[in-house]
Amino acid sequence: MGQKVNPIGLRLGVNKTWQSKWYVDPREYADTLHEDLVLRKALLACPEVAGAEISEVEITRKPQRITMIIATARPGVIIGAKGANVEKIAEKMQKLTDKKVQIKIREIKKAECDAQLIAQNIAKQLEGRGAYRRAMKNAISRALQGGVEGIKIKCSGRLGGAEIARTEQMKDGRVPLHTLRSDIDYGFATANTSFGSIGIKVWVFNGEIYDRGAKVEDESTATVGRKKAEEARG
Repeated sequence: MGQKVNPIGLRLGVNKTWQSKWYVDPREYADTLHEDLVLRKALLACPEVAGAEISEVEITRKPQRITMIIATARPGVIIGAKGANVEKIAEKMQKLTDKKVQIKIREIKKAECDAQLIAQNIAKQLEGRGAYRRAMKNAISRALQGGVEGIKIKCSGRLGGAEIARTEQMKDGRVPLHTLRSDIDYGFATANTSFGSIGIKVWVFNGEIYDRGAKVEDESTATVGRKKAEEARG
């Protein structure tokens, strides 16, 4: 189970929430969902967000307005000089829908602890002909220094240009995938190298959440497990 199920999908409604937040008539569901997919794809393809290290794009809908919340490690790149970039992005998104589009930006304080950004960083290094083992080891050491309780990275494909594709995995700390209360962050990225595509999966364990109503963004709650362990040691 832990090997085959997306850990975020498994925890929806427990301690994770959806990236698209809206409710529509069942007859409009398919069209609304595809509009979300088009908006996300168009946003990530914009030259204005190149190098902005975007982790996720959350879409919230109201009757006449769509709010896109961009989680990024480099908000300055997206905002641009005096907010010029944000306006350009909003104009491009506006052409894809008949509703008013609002862009909001959420800064990721610790990029080295975000699973999606870790996967994207490793993919970038592999595309630049970097050594996959070194990239994985560096990512793990940075994440542990950043305060995560455990991390697992898996790379699959023609690693190092080998003729036969294989899978390599590195892990440090605890990553309890079967425990529903554990706060598992999951990210996936593809490195398009000259000898084929390499898939990178990252699981990050941020501690256990005991309060069902707690927000995952609240670090004090998300790291209960780590604090208890430190108290026990001390």
